[in-house]
Amino acid sequence: MKKGQDLSVLRHSAAHLLAHAVSELYPNTKFTLGPATETGFFYDMLPETNFKESDLPEIEKRMHEISERNLPLEHTQISKKEACSLYKDNQFKLEMINNLEGDTVGLATQGAFFDLCRGGHVDSTGDIKFFKLTSISGSYWRADRNGVALQRITGTAFYTQKDMRLHEKKIEEALKYDHRRLGKELDLFSFKDEGVGFPFFHPKGKQILNSLVASMRKRLEQANYKEVETPLMLSDELWKCSGHYEFYKDNMYFSEVDEKSYAIKPMNCPGTILIYKDHPRSYRELPLRLYEFGKVHRHELSGVLHGLFRVRAFTIDDTHIYCTQEQIEKEILTNIGILQETMKKFGFDSVKIALSTRPENAMGSDKIWADAIAGLKNALKAAGADYVIQEGEGAFYGPKLEFKILDSMGREWQCGTIQLDFFQAENFDLTYVAPGGTLKRPVIIHQAIYGSLERFLGIIIEHYKGNLPFWLAPVQAKILTITDEQKSYAHELYTQLKEQGVRVEIYEGSDPLAGQIKDAQMKKIPWMLIIGNKEVENKTVTLRHLDGKQEFGLSQKALLEKINQFTL
Repeated sequence: MKKGQDLSVLRHSAAHLLAHAVSELYPNTKFTLGPATETGFFYDMLPETNFKESDLPEIEKRMHEISERNLPLEHTQISKKEACSLYKDNQFKLEMINNLEGDTVGLATQGAFFDLCRGGHVDSTGDIKFFKLTSISGSYWRADRNGVALQRITGTAFYTQKDMRLHEKKIEEALKYDHRRLGKELDLFSFKDEGVGFPFFHPKGKQILNSLVASMRKRLEQANYKEVETPLMLSDELWKCSGHYEFYKDNMYFSEVDEKSYAIKPMNCPGTILIYKDHPRSYRELPLRLYEFGKVHRHELSGVLHGLFRVRAFTIDDTHIYCTQEQIEKEILTNIGILQETMKKFGFDSVKIALSTRPENAMGSDKIWADAIAGLKNALKAAGADYVIQEGEGAFYGPKLEFKILDSMGREWQCGTIQLDFFQAENFDLTYVAPGGTLKRPVIIHQAIYGSLERFLGIIIEHYKGNLPFWLAPVQAKILTITDEQKSYAHELYTQLKEQGVRVEIYEGSDPLAGQIKDAQMKKIPWMLIIGNKEVENKTVTLRHLDGKQEFGLSQKALLEKINQFTL
């Protein structure tokens, strides 16, 4: 990007260019919204006949033709009456116009094409040269699945050919190490038509999830967190009380039991709230840190499902900390430390923090929100942590901290969250007995480190490019023998390693050693334990790492000591 140029401005202009091209090729298309995004842009439309992937090259070609016309991009304010006249046949634009405040609206014009817009464009279509349309997917007007079904065309744009090439190279690398492809190759998980959006974890994939859970459980238990389990389905009255029903009902699954309505939980917090309410609490019990690996279900639109990154059922490493206002800062500091230590274990040394503030559809007064935000800022200051503000992106019940990591391919992922909640204690009438015998409301801190275990698994598969570290790999070591003469010693070693908790296999085929090594490399097994006559005679092994590095003459004791360095 050139100095002084905003990539979002270019991408927003590219969305207009896309709509312009579609309007010329498919004049009966109705347009809705076309914003810039972090990775590019999209435009949601209602075509007369649905677009196909094969239509993208033609649309992209027309975009280049319009770019070459070098049409000036002009922005003016017009009256709402004039705007309604322009869009008299487009119900989406009419709704947008009527919802805007004031008597005028912005109109962007390039040649014969015009669109509602707040502004922020390049000077002319000729400034939009390096772009690519990437996909077509389904969407709904206002993201309401009960509303009109639309089509979304997505693309990206850059100021220079060099930046475009770098982006395409990253895309090629990402496709090469796509977790969906690696998940199939390594036999980790699958998706079935019988359960769209619901992942099926095979033995090796489940083993990785178990290792993630065991590592997190160990870390949280050391910090005096207590594990709980709450039901998968609860009365929908609970979700109405918590506020989730009002805000999430379109994304929830419901069922009826004994003529009573139940909801499959989209969140874990109301369940732990019921545990807190089980008996009167004293300030001496606080902070009370309750965590669970809770399975939740959310009815995501089929068009946004994407491997393990976006599913309809997933597991959250969810902690709910019940504490006093005076304990907030210390708890947040502890949470930040746990999260940073966890991410370092996976090689994510750089963790960015964002503070998300009050959204439009929030619960509670301005003062409560101000106090909550101040509490998070104080904790960040005490931690010496840098952060950015994300205005209006908090949860409906409180502000939150979002933690973003950078993977080995330079991509940023938002994983962990810490949310401060002053409202659920009020909704559920939670109290504790304070010193002196008075009743006070606890504060609830919602904490997730991995976030979604399924999504985090997808991230680390791509981060490691399938080459998972020893402690996390579903098969940690494979014993390879040069001939069948060494099988007896191989089984002896296998038994010893299994007793030590190592996930180990023996190659039982008849391939020569080179073929055995290739097989283990294809399966991305971290350690290959090679045994020949010399190793049998000396009771040793040759350790071959996945990268080809070898360690010769390791005794069984030395091997076990090395293994202990890579435990959870």
